[in-house]
This record gives sequence, C-alpha cells and structure tokens, in this order.
Amino acid sequence: MIAPHLSPDELKALVRTVPDFPQPGIQFRDITTLIGHDQGMAASVHHLARLADAAGAHKIAGMEARGFIFGAAVAVQLGVGFVPVRKPGKLPIDTIGIDYALEYGTDRLEMDPGAVEPGQKVVMVDDLIATGGTALASAALLRRAGAVIEQALFVIDLPDLGGAARLRDAGITVNALMAFEGE
Repeated sequence: MIAPHLSPDELKALVRTVPDFPQPGIQFRDITTLIGHDQGMAASVHHLARLADAAGAHKIAGMEARGFIFGAAVAVQLGVGFVPVRKPGKLPIDTIGIDYALEYGTDRLEMDPGAVEPGQKVVMVDDLIATGGTALASAALLRRAGAVIEQALFVIDLPDLGGAARLRDAGITVNALMAFEGE
C-alpha cells in the first residue's frame, strides 16, 4: 500500500465547499478538489483501505457513481474484488434490485446476484454519507445477495443529516475520514 502523506485533517482541507448548491442554504462538499490533488486521492484510498483491511473485507462494494472511484481503488489496494451497486438498467444481465425512498420520490439500485458468495464479508465504500438512504438500500441489497455487511466507510460524513446513525441502528459500523457539521 502507498503510505499516506496526508492526515485526515489535511485531506479535509482539500474538500471544496460550494455554498448554496444545489439550492440556497446547502453547503455542498465537493470532492473533486480532493481527488484531483497529487496526494489527496492516494492518501484517502490508503486510509480507507487500512480500515477495510482491519474489518476483514473479502470484497468491497461501491455505490454509483462516486463510490466506484473510492471503492474500486480500495479493492485494488487490498487485492480483493469490487462489487458495483448500480443505477437501474446499467447491467446486461438479470439483476436483483431494491427500491428505496428519497426525499421526493423513489430510486432503485441493482446488482449482479452472483457478485458475492453467501457469507462473504463485504465492506461498503462511498464518498459521502448524508441521510443514509442509498447506503441502507445498498446494504439491504448486498445482504439479499448473501453478503455479510458489518462495515461502511466514507470519505465524508454529514452527521447532522443522520445517515451514519441510521446505518449504526441497522447494525453497521460506520467510519469516515472526516465530518462536516451542517448540511
């Protein structure tokens, strides 16, 4: 593994905050400045991989789309497989799926039912945990496929939105490299 040259606090300083996006009053946490930094991406992946390794990950699952960026890189560092949890209609095979509630409406996630073996320990990785809806739906879908989901890793936690607490209530340990108060 590449040794981290940046601490989580130094990584946090690389995240750009965009006020009033996508609507007034929201402080959008933009990771493009972090992943575009010459050491930011590598250090983030190293820290996440260390946590996933300690959790005993057999595979890493990432949620579309930014979970693919971090999750696939963590899987490569650990030498384990990657399970993409996709938006509907993206896989050319029969899939299993789950519908879940959004603030306004519903969405759906799908995956290859053969992507995990029964009892395999899968660690979920994503860029950000906000309300937790996507992460909870992903965990339910992966569990339906037979995965053991006990750990979820995020680059950013927005604790005021309650997503990490919702995951913990579902029996999933949550770790994030950094947290930002507020929305």
